[in-house]
Amino acid sequence: MSRDKEEIKELSKKGHIIDKADDIIKDPYVLEFLNLQEKHIYSEHELETGIIDKLEHFLLELGKGFLFEARQKRFTFDDDHFYMDLVFYNRLLRCYVLIDLKRDKLTHQDIGQMQMYVNYFDKLIKNRR
Repeated sequence: MSRDKEEIKELSKKGHIIDKADDIIKDPYVLEFLNLQEKHIYSEHELETGIIDKLEHFLLELGKGFLFEARQKRFTFDDDHFYMDLVFYNRLLRCYVLIDLKRDKLTHQDIGQMQMYVNYFDKLIKNRR
C-alpha cells in the first residue's frame, strides 16, 4: 500500500503503465474475491475451484491479455499421466502461463515437475501455434 498520495493520484489518471513485459504480470496476487472460508491452510483443490468459480475476477487480477485455456490439462510422458492445474495464454506476451498450485513450501521436486511441464509445452504445444 502506497502512502504517496501524488503517485496514487497520477496512477488513477494514467492507469497502469506497461514499460516492459514484467509489468504485465502482477506480483503479488490478491485473492480475497474468492471468498474462501477463513482458515489457515487451503487445499490446492479449494484454491483451484475458487479460481475457476471466479474466473473473470482472477483474469483481471492476473493482469492484461490473459485468456483461460484449460483446467487439469492432462499430458502423458513416459507412459505416466500428469495434470497441470491451470493453463492460460497471454495474447500480449504471446506466451503460455502455467499454474501449478502448491499448498506447501516449494520443493526442488516441485520445480523439476514445473520444468517438465514447461518443456512439454515448449516442445509439443507451442510449436503447433
